[in-house]
Amino acid sequence: MIYFVGAGSGAPDLITVRGARLLKQADVIIYAGSLVNPALLTFAKEDCTLYNSAKMTLEEVLSVMREAEAAGLETTVRLHTGDPCLYGAVQEQMDALADMGLAYAYVPGVSSFCGAAAALRAEYTLPGVSQSVIITRLAGRTPVPEQENIRSLAAHGCTMVIFLSAGLTEALQSELLAGGLAADTPAAIVYKATWPDEKTVRCTVGTLHQAARKEGIQKTALILVGRFLGGEYARSRLYDPTFSTGWRKGNQR
Repeated sequence: MIYFVGAGSGAPDLITVRGARLLKQADVIIYAGSLVNPALLTFAKEDCTLYNSAKMTLEEVLSVMREAEAAGLETTVRLHTGDPCLYGAVQEQMDALADMGLAYAYVPGVSSFCGAAAALRAEYTLPGVSQSVIITRLAGRTPVPEQENIRSLAAHGCTMVIFLSAGLTEALQSELLAGGLAADTPAAIVYKATWPDEKTVRCTVGTLHQAARKEGIQKTALILVGRFLGGEYARSRLYDPTFSTGWRKGNQR
């Protein structure tokens, strides 16, 4: 069996119990070496074979999986950073395995966008501020669909979590402003969320590039944008004593 496992956002104890169990029993682990915390590899048993996918092509990764299955090995783990559903290039792997008739399963992980919120002690969806989260990235060497460009998305005024753009902050700042966000809109840069060397930098949309350059952050960071970082919001109705729910009758007095 082949398992796609989300490694979590960085800290090795943020992998799921299921993910850790599979790492311990794996005969083969193919891990994203440029992003996965190497401490997670200490879960592997002594005779487990390790492959660093940072140095491999898709075809080479699939070849290792196919050979492991042909050899009758019980467990192969494909270890992705965060949760594979976000920028994990996982769909093409699953589709290829399905075409080859090889069985696989998917074990979710804690995404770095969750780790970034924890690092800032922030909530993305605040009453009266934002009830939607846009997860996206700036177009670079890899394009994005034209209708999903940063300028268009910024116009919604929602909370934004921007991946894979820490090295493009000058262009990102320009696009956010062109999309209608005010220069004083709160923003933050979270470098290596939940890792030992985690760093958070609070700034504004208008000072985003300056802050990134000052801190020397050019990769392995998320850019967070929105008024959820501003400190003002309405109280939740869920726990309001006057608000009735299926579990509690509100006190109208």
